[in-house]
Amino acid sequence: MVFSLLISHHSPLTTHHSPLITHNSQLTTHLSFSANAKQRLNKYEHESMKIVHIVPGFGGTFYCGNCLRDSGVVASLKKAGHDAVTLPMYLPLTMNGQVNEDGIPVFYGAVNIFLKQYPVFRHMPKWFESLMNSAPVLKFAAKKSGSTRASGLEDLTESMLLGAEGHQGEELQQLVDFLKYHEKPDIVHISNALLLGLAKKVRDEVKVPVVCSLQDEDVWVDAMHVDHREKIWQLLAEKAKDVDAFIAVSDFFAGVMQKRMSIPSDKLHVLHIGVNPSGYLYTQPSTQPQVIGFVSRMCEENGFEILIDAFIQLKENPAFDNLKLKATGGMTGDDTKFIDRQLAKLKKKDIIRDFEIQPDFTLSGLQHFFSSVTVLSVPVLKGEAFGLYQLEALASGVPLVQPELGAFPEIIRASGGGVTYTPNTASALTEKLTEVLLNPARLLAMSRSGRKSVEEQFNCNTLSGKMIEIYKTLV
Repeated sequence: MVFSLLISHHSPLTTHHSPLITHNSQLTTHLSFSANAKQRLNKYEHESMKIVHIVPGFGGTFYCGNCLRDSGVVASLKKAGHDAVTLPMYLPLTMNGQVNEDGIPVFYGAVNIFLKQYPVFRHMPKWFESLMNSAPVLKFAAKKSGSTRASGLEDLTESMLLGAEGHQGEELQQLVDFLKYHEKPDIVHISNALLLGLAKKVRDEVKVPVVCSLQDEDVWVDAMHVDHREKIWQLLAEKAKDVDAFIAVSDFFAGVMQKRMSIPSDKLHVLHIGVNPSGYLYTQPSTQPQVIGFVSRMCEENGFEILIDAFIQLKENPAFDNLKLKATGGMTGDDTKFIDRQLAKLKKKDIIRDFEIQPDFTLSGLQHFFSSVTVLSVPVLKGEAFGLYQLEALASGVPLVQPELGAFPEIIRASGGGVTYTPNTASALTEKLTEVLLNPARLLAMSRSGRKSVEEQFNCNTLSGKMIEIYKTLV
């Protein structure tokens, strides 16, 4: 309910397998250095950097691609020899791969920042604030963070973007003081543009460059009430001036956010997300039986109903008598009625026995999941800025069947590990799945190509330096 802002960076939105951002070609700002920039670069050529990533904590009730991205970046930077730490906001870090590091508290405690939206709570006694920010209370809040609705949280979003002028000025100062006197970083990297209210005070007082990732913020803002939507976009554009560099996860999304936030080209970089291929076991696509997989929060926005309807249509074809559908990625309390309606459809068609929900989407759970599926399809209604689950599937040898929306065509072209379809309807998806599932040779070719692309193009172990190159031009 009240904590949906905390997970507004869901994918998306903490990783068990070290995803990282990798370099992309088209809109990427090429690194051309002035003499001073080259001098700064040489300074860190053989030195480690101190990098603080500020990320929202997460309740862990569903698959969060942005959370996986954030924790993977930090893990890869550490592996490369840099002093990288995660500073959590709102809630403790709970996803696999996230570590609540000793001596680093949770800033902007979820309960306190929500309460301070109401005047009566803006002058709480310190003992009460401390209680609301205590580990037991925040852990309880994390378990209850079951909604991702932007509607109703417009005022809180605006207040956070206002920074020192918002209702969380005290929390902002606490964060800045911690950075200034405790962490003393070379770079501060914030997880998403909804946290841009932090940037000016961090840059001015800590006196370090601020970097901001861009991924799916438009989904959150555009879901707001129309009376607030334009104001939030204007605030984002204004606060973008306080950031030294933006890193978008795809060419597609760089174009979206450059236009909507008026980001200068010299501030905008494009780096694809990547994963560690050694974290995934490659297997050829499952054929006995064939299984369609879905990895994401099971909700209407992620196209789960389109896939259910396509599966029902496929099962009417005798060639697919043994076809199965398997889903993982969790849900929120908001999704219960929606999922019940989808299950009712399968029961009515007497094919519920051919559908399975796997509750475990940890690393080990996903390894088991991908080893049992033939293709992956997550037909998100409006597409996504990236979709990390695509790389996890490709690394496991599972081809993709995705709508021709958002960054999906970009990722599939780059990997050669899947196909797209249009329009994003159950009928179009049924047609494309039929074409793919009845062509074993094509399935195998896409499987091999997809795995190879993760090893060579989307491999965080070989591309972690790209992020550092951007950092070094700023310090």
